[in-house]
Amino acid sequence: AGFTLPILELLSGGERAHANQVRVLIITPTRELAAQIGESVITYGKNLPLRSTVVFGGVKINPQMMKLRKGVDILVATPGRLLDLYNQNAVKFKQIEILVLDEADRMLDMGFINDIKKILALLPKQRQNLMFSATFSDDIRKLAKGLVNNPIEISVSPRNTTVESVDQWIYPVDKKQKTALLINLINENNWHQVLVFSRTKHGANKITAQLEKVGLKAAAIHGNKSQGARTRALANFKSGEIQVLVATDIAARGLDIDQLPHVVNFDLPNVPEDYVHRIGRTGRAGASGQAVSLVSADEIKQLFDIERLIKQLLPRKLIDGFEPVHDLPESRLDTRPIRSKKPKKPKVGHRDGQRSGENARGHKPSSKNKRHTGSRNRVSGQSGNR
Repeated sequence: AGFTLPILELLSGGERAHANQVRVLIITPTRELAAQIGESVITYGKNLPLRSTVVFGGVKINPQMMKLRKGVDILVATPGRLLDLYNQNAVKFKQIEILVLDEADRMLDMGFINDIKKILALLPKQRQNLMFSATFSDDIRKLAKGLVNNPIEISVSPRNTTVESVDQWIYPVDKKQKTALLINLINENNWHQVLVFSRTKHGANKITAQLEKVGLKAAAIHGNKSQGARTRALANFKSGEIQVLVATDIAARGLDIDQLPHVVNFDLPNVPEDYVHRIGRTGRAGASGQAVSLVSADEIKQLFDIERLIKQLLPRKLIDGFEPVHDLPESRLDTRPIRSKKPKKPKVGHRDGQRSGENARGHKPSSKNKRHTGSRNRVSGQSGNR
C-alpha cells in the first residue's frame, strides 16, 4: 500500500490511458511479487474507474497483449516480459507519468540491470521515479545516482537492519541432522504455518519430499516450478491446506502472508542481505514472529557475514538429541564495513521474468533518451509518496 494508494489518488484525476499506453509502470523482479502488487491495485482501486494489469513470463503472452490493447492506467511487469511486449508493439510508453522499481536490490542480484537500463531508455524524460529496496548497499546507491538526478532518500529503518518484533536465534546442528531437527521443531512446537528457506531448488524439493514422507503437508516453490504450481502452492499455504512452504530466495520475493509466525533458514544464504529479506517475511505490521536458522559447521562464514551485516550476534540454542558432532565455532562481531559484491551477470536459461521472442534472440529496443530529468523520489523501505 505504500506506493499504491498515493498513485491511485494521483491517477484518479488525470487523463485515461490511450490504446496500448501506460500511465504508471511498476517493475518487479519476480512473478509472485508482480501478482501481489496487482492484487493490491485491484483491492485499493476497486471504486475507481482505472484499468490495471499484470504481465510476467512463464505464461502465454497473447492474453497479456489483448489486455493492453485498450491501454492501462497501471501496469505491473517483470523486466523480460515487458521488453517482449514492447518488441511486439503491444505496449507503448509515451503516457508514462510514474515509474516504480520495487525490490531494486533483488533485481540487481538477479542480473536485470541491463534490462532495466533498456526500459529506462524507452521512457519519457518527464516522469516521477520511485525506487524501493529492503537492503541499501552501495550498489543500490550507485544505481540510483546513475539513473536519476539528485534523488531523495527516505528510510523507515536503518539500512540492513532486522525488525525488532522478530525473535531470532540459531540451532547449531550437523548437516545430516537438519531435516530431522526441522521435523522435530514443527511437531514439538505445534507449528501450523512455517516458511522454510532452502539455498537451492534441488534442496527445496528434497526437503519437501522428506516432510511429506513423515505426514507433514508441504509444497515447494522455486524457479523450475510452473507459474500455476507456484500460485497453487502459495494459495494452499495461505489457506492452511499446506502446513510448510519450502522456498528459494528468488521465489519467495513478493510473498505477503498475513501474520506469518515462523520462518526457518534450513540453509544460510550466501548473500547476507538475503537473510534480512528472508526474516522480513514474518513480524510484519507490528506483529511478532520467529526466525530460526539451522546452522552447520560449514556455514560459519555465512553466519559471520550475517552477524556482521545486522551488527548483532545471534543467540544459540541446543536441542537434546541434536547436539552437533562438528562444533560450530563461536562468533565474534566484526564491525568493519562490508564491501558490496558486484551484481550478478544475467545467466543463460530460465529465470523469473525471463525473456522470449525477439528480445530473447538479441533484438534490442532503441531509443534516443539516454538520461532523464524531472521530478524524482528515491525511496527505501516500505512506504513513500509523491
